[in-house]
Amino acid sequence: MKKGNLPWQIFLAALIFRLVPVLLTRPLGIGLDDMFQYDMLVRSLASGNGYRWYAQEDLRLLEPYINFDLSSIEYDPVRGVPTSFRAPLYPAFLALIYIFVGTGPGRFFAARLIQAGLNAFLAPLTYYVSRRLFPRYEPAAVISAWIVVCYPMLVIYPIGLATENLFFLLVLASFYFLIRIPDFQVSESNPQLPFLYPLLAGLFLALAILTRSVILPFAGLAVLWVWFILKQRRAAVIIVVTMSVLILPWIVRNSLLHQKLTGIESSMGYNLYVGYYPGGNGSFLFGPSLDLVPILDDARRDQLGTQKALEFFRAEPERIFPLTINRLGFFFGLEKRALVYLYSNNLLGFVPKPLLLTIAAILLLPFVFIAIFAAFGFSLTYRNPEILLLNFLLFAYILPHALILSEDRFHLTLVPFLATLAARAWAGGLNELTAYWRGSLAGKLAVSFSCLVVVLFFVNWGFELFRDADKIATLLGPLGNQTYFPY
Repeated sequence: MKKGNLPWQIFLAALIFRLVPVLLTRPLGIGLDDMFQYDMLVRSLASGNGYRWYAQEDLRLLEPYINFDLSSIEYDPVRGVPTSFRAPLYPAFLALIYIFVGTGPGRFFAARLIQAGLNAFLAPLTYYVSRRLFPRYEPAAVISAWIVVCYPMLVIYPIGLATENLFFLLVLASFYFLIRIPDFQVSESNPQLPFLYPLLAGLFLALAILTRSVILPFAGLAVLWVWFILKQRRAAVIIVVTMSVLILPWIVRNSLLHQKLTGIESSMGYNLYVGYYPGGNGSFLFGPSLDLVPILDDARRDQLGTQKALEFFRAEPERIFPLTINRLGFFFGLEKRALVYLYSNNLLGFVPKPLLLTIAAILLLPFVFIAIFAAFGFSLTYRNPEILLLNFLLFAYILPHALILSEDRFHLTLVPFLATLAARAWAGGLNELTAYWRGSLAGKLAVSFSCLVVVLFFVNWGFELFRDADKIATLLGPLGNQTYFPY
């Protein structure tokens, strides 16, 4: 196998893996609230009505379940309500697809095909990122790429209409172009190329922010990294200017819409409300998650959600720290939520217990293995600028979820990075880890910390299985496919 052809072969394998579930689910519609909301936005954009949702035809479908409040807005029954609740890029991406294929039933299949292609690029890009992080470990790059090729949740994710289908690739691409910035220096023979990677880094960071603004803290740390660690101030300025040019128009649009300063999306109040709801556990909670949905004025919903969350803080401040720990547990939790929802709502039909357990193992165990080995791989990393940037990404991406709202699906964005660290551990082997332990006090501390992280992982997963034991037992029973657990 020629090295130059390897990334393309990896991409082709990843694409084939992802096309299989897409083709098998060709007639499948959409079933989750998020998907329905995205579809509303996309149909509005594709029809030329702007960034709006909840036109009258969509309201009729939901009226039996939700009593929407239309009293505080100027409601257009044909075009719906202008919104800032969702970040704009993913709906805009899908709108391009709908424009070409129409808004008939086939639009979901077309979107899934395109998403499968985008998702497949994660594998070769993981290879390139790993080569940059660990240039002396070619096997680690190959292993990490193949992990992403075969990772079950990444394989099936293109089936859903979800921002992650765009977000995964944009985050990984922005990280790749950031770590390429040190490659070139300004010279007489090369006066412009050094600005290419800062420009691309700023572009992909901005696109990622416009897809899910949770990545904004990392973008800020990345600029500081370029300025202070790489000491390339012009590159940092290019990144900031590029991001500003792409992001500010949407901020202006939202601010004009609500007649006050508004960010990329106005969902913070909603997320805080659900994340700190009394009796909640810090994750998505069905029931309270619907409390604010009837409010179609985004600014009012955001304000009310924030106000209620502050009331929750003041009433029970002692809950803040336990909820943060809970959210970290959910973030690194087993990837069983999608399977529980799909199976319990009879979308897969009845599955015999041995086969159901096999499917669960295929879905759940990959994250267990890469999380464990990533912890040990992290202890073997050299302290260089690229690894520091990886630290910034892990910190800046995990922290908002620990403080606001968390689910196991949120860690999927980090899977290519965790796969890279896990592959580094496998490439070095036990001998290198043992030698590192014996070599210095720093080595002993690093390996000990990795062992502690692994122990915490097992405690978290054990607690999760214990907490959900009754639900799991019901699912494995004779009527498990008709228990109808909410998402």
